[in-house]
Amino acid sequence: MTTTPPVTPETVFTYGAPRLKFGDGASDEIGFDLSRYGDVRRVLIVTDPGVAATGAPHRVAEGIRAHGLDAHVYDQVHVEPTDASLEAAVAHARATGPWDALVAVGGGSSIDTAKAVDLMLTNPGELMDYVNAPVGLGRAPAEPLKPLVAVPTTTGTGAESTTICVLDVLALKVKTGISHAALRPSLAVVDPRLTLSQPAGVTASAGMDILCHAVESYTARWYAAGERRRPEERVPYCGANPISDMWAEQAMRLLAGAFRRAVRHGDDAAARGEMALAATFAGMGFGNAGVHIPHANAYPIAGRVRDFHPKDYPGDEPMVPHGMSVALTAPEAFRFTFAAAPDRHLRAARLLAPDREEPADPAEFLPGVLIDLMRDVGVPNGIGAVGYGTGDVEALVEGTMRQQRLLATAPLPVTEDDVAGIFTRSIELW
Repeated sequence: MTTTPPVTPETVFTYGAPRLKFGDGASDEIGFDLSRYGDVRRVLIVTDPGVAATGAPHRVAEGIRAHGLDAHVYDQVHVEPTDASLEAAVAHARATGPWDALVAVGGGSSIDTAKAVDLMLTNPGELMDYVNAPVGLGRAPAEPLKPLVAVPTTTGTGAESTTICVLDVLALKVKTGISHAALRPSLAVVDPRLTLSQPAGVTASAGMDILCHAVESYTARWYAAGERRRPEERVPYCGANPISDMWAEQAMRLLAGAFRRAVRHGDDAAARGEMALAATFAGMGFGNAGVHIPHANAYPIAGRVRDFHPKDYPGDEPMVPHGMSVALTAPEAFRFTFAAAPDRHLRAARLLAPDREEPADPAEFLPGVLIDLMRDVGVPNGIGAVGYGTGDVEALVEGTMRQQRLLATAPLPVTEDDVAGIFTRSIELW
């Protein structure tokens, strides 16, 4: 494939990450950490009912109070947040505030909800003003946000490292997001002990999210491949670069040894620790390089779900968890992108499956590795298994093409026909 070189090629990439505290017992020190800010007196803890039932958010609250600070727990986060659930959380925060800092304890849903609450407590307007265009207006925050401490209890989203808040817009049946550097948490506190209660189905879905974060950022468009941006045009997703590559490779190495163990043996503390580290590493990679086609496809898969409900997730309402929705088209997406960066696709496959024999057709190596892993950890075998068929492809393609922020990071141009082919071939993967 030949492409026209940029007139003025990019020479700059950017990198950002929160302060990080990692290790067993790290969550016990949040009160001390917040007390160092000086002007923090009242802290809002954001979590969901399932995580609240484990007692972890209340233990964090007790630790904060032990340092003379006031802490209040909001435990009504919606798993897979919607515009309605975010607005409800914002309304609660406004009614019970003012707040000097926020602490998110939970999976990506809790962390993303806290990001939205922080944004709307400190900046004017409505939520949709800040949602990525073309779904929303894509406005940038004008005012600084409050300190946000992110405490993940699942190993997958990497939300503790990133600048992104993901949500379903119910009226449009589409999943989209808010993305700005101001949303990156001030401090990420990763305590692997908090992930021991994560069920196998959640571990599998979240683990596929880690994997896709790492592989998508590793195979993303190279940062210097496009036109040079002006300083004010620079965005968090700048494309694959030497620093994001380092984190992605380390995440894939950890996944190779820990993923199956963590799903099959949830009490394996070493595997849980390696998965927590992999999630953090992948977040530090994709939070700067970006993700592309599998994540763009995931948004309409999750947003248009009709009657599928996954194993080990709370409640009974239909949902396709984020990590699962990303994984369902990943094998076919990476078949499609192989020609743009063969060496990177092969390198990713070797890192994820170092003992696997390479197939005669190199383009089949990475998809085969992913399909074997999905089968082993219990991820459904394509979009057909979560309720979609050929008649749904047109609507799914429409939803994907709205995710131009993500598709811009793909290593090659992506048309509607390309996406339709990926969805069609992903109805049944094996």
